[in-house]
Amino acid sequence: MTAAEKIPEQNSQLRRKLWVLILGRLGVGLILLFVSTIWTRSTTDSRSSSLTISVLLFVLFLTLLYSLVHHFTNALLFQARLQFAVDILLVTWLVWTSDVINSPYTALYIVIIAISSLFLGPRGAVITSVGCGVAFTGCALAVMTGLGSQPAYLLDDSLSRAVQSVGLFNIAFFVVGLLSARLAQQQSGSDVRLKAATQSLANLRALHERIVESIRSGVVTTDLEGRIFTFNAAAEEITGYDEKDVRGQGASVFFGELGDHINNLVRASDKRVTSPRFEADCLTAEGMRLRLGFSISPLSAESGETTGMVITFQDLTHIRALEETSRRQDQLAAIGRMAASIAHEIRNPLAAMRGSIQMLRHEMQGEPAQAELMEIILRESDRLNRIITDFLNYARPRSASHAKVDVGELLRQTFTLLRYSPEINERQSVEEELIDGPLMADADAEQLQQVFWNLARNALQSMPDGGVLRAQISRNVRNRLTIMFSDNGRGMSPAQVEHLFEPFSSTTGGTGLGLSIVYQIIREHGGTINVRSREGQGTTITIEIPGEKQEARSQ
Repeated sequence: MTAAEKIPEQNSQLRRKLWVLILGRLGVGLILLFVSTIWTRSTTDSRSSSLTISVLLFVLFLTLLYSLVHHFTNALLFQARLQFAVDILLVTWLVWTSDVINSPYTALYIVIIAISSLFLGPRGAVITSVGCGVAFTGCALAVMTGLGSQPAYLLDDSLSRAVQSVGLFNIAFFVVGLLSARLAQQQSGSDVRLKAATQSLANLRALHERIVESIRSGVVTTDLEGRIFTFNAAAEEITGYDEKDVRGQGASVFFGELGDHINNLVRASDKRVTSPRFEADCLTAEGMRLRLGFSISPLSAESGETTGMVITFQDLTHIRALEETSRRQDQLAAIGRMAASIAHEIRNPLAAMRGSIQMLRHEMQGEPAQAELMEIILRESDRLNRIITDFLNYARPRSASHAKVDVGELLRQTFTLLRYSPEINERQSVEEELIDGPLMADADAEQLQQVFWNLARNALQSMPDGGVLRAQISRNVRNRLTIMFSDNGRGMSPAQVEHLFEPFSSTTGGTGLGLSIVYQIIREHGGTINVRSREGQGTTITIEIPGEKQEARSQ
């Protein structure tokens, strides 16, 4: 804590103490009134009662005055000194009116000295004790020299004893002042040490929090029942959830059921081996699928008792995607080698067969049964040719030719063609939702249209009984275009989703290469593709590709 921060805190503490002093003085006045009332009932001294009432009224006036001053001024230390000075004068007046040497109010000097040490510190306590001694001695000397009505003990030739009493009182005041100063000094030292220890603990805690927040791995702490207690910044960044939203929820939302993992952790701890690593799939706050790698460690209290768990995790989605890409590249290389050797060998005979069948159909116009068989041969030969074309496009894709294109316009054109194509029936409809203005990207327009066409065809084939295909394009804060295709068709199982982009993996009865080509094109454009699907509830495919660079847009 800096010096500038300490001053307001000290002022706040002194302000609270002054309120206590003001109210405490009023309390002492009420106590004096109560004691005086009891005393006057047992004696016939009405003068003492009227004196106490006068003192109480004066204290009430001071309380009101001090409260107003305390409210409208910030000179707190000056207020404290002024109040103690007035208190000394008030007690001196009480002593003056109540037999001086034998006055019961003399003890109030000691109370003032002791309390002043709490407000004015060691030096202020000593000065207050000297002030009390001077005031009491002056009052006694005034009586001894005849300025007031002389008490009976002075008329009885007891002046020497009065002087001794005054001296003893002064010594008592000074001793109490020294003791109060010493206690105030020790209290001040204790406060300083306590503040230093508190500040040290606060700094240590802040350091630990900064360390946890600076770790680039997600860190989650839970209780023994798996409820989330803390969620660091990296965990928020990876999952997209805020700590306040997940605190108190079960960690199984992100890591699946943890019972078996905890048992494995206990066994590994008993054998003193490294804690095993686990992997789990979860959905981000935006619905994106993540692959998380995590480990679990016990969270122990100072007594050694296990009070919870610490889960550290990393996002393995990109790594697993690279592994998947590498695996698919190996498949692609094998397919490419095979394609190079057989593609032309298949297409050449196929072309000859198609040409021969067309000639025969032309010559056999009058036989419907044979013409229908020839039509089947031609249709199947066309389908076989499409399979070979898809196969070659996947195995040996052409190089992309990037240029500035309006992705929204490409989607609009694709859907316009789709509405008038035989791919769609009367129970199906397609809708596009685009924001106003161009949605520019550096991309290959022909390849993007192929992506849109393949995704749309798959969506329509998943809705044979009718439905709506909806496409949306928007720009997010990272200057990436988000393209979303959603349908309310049959949906897919988790196993189908996992193998969706693998070659020859078809969910709609096609060649199984269309979505593999889509995946390949999106990856070559530096984008990502995610799938959310449930059986009977439709499918949503979300694509992200880089938008046009900001420098280019600003020119």
